Amino acid sequence: MRINPTPSSPAVSTQNLGRIAQIIGPVLDVVFPPGKMPNIYNALVVKGRDTVGQQINVTCEVQQLLGNNRIRAVAMSATDGLTR
Repeated sequence: MRINPTPSSPAVSTQNLGRIAQIIGPVLDVVFPPGKMPNIYNALVVKGRDTVGQQINVTCEVQQLLGNNRIRAVAMSATDGLTR
């Protein structure tokens, strides 16, 4: 599962990869490497495959910086099939 933060500007960054730590409904907690956390209101694109092999592409918005290199984001579409 890849998490690609994208800045608000038209340029897209694929350098900062995070790991989903928790999913509760449309809310995701994501852990990033030190110094690689996205800013609040940045978009995250979650790409991967679900348990049956179908492609997943969910856009999320960073809402909160939780500390310890962890952010909380809200998904803009269904999170069905996403796993940690």
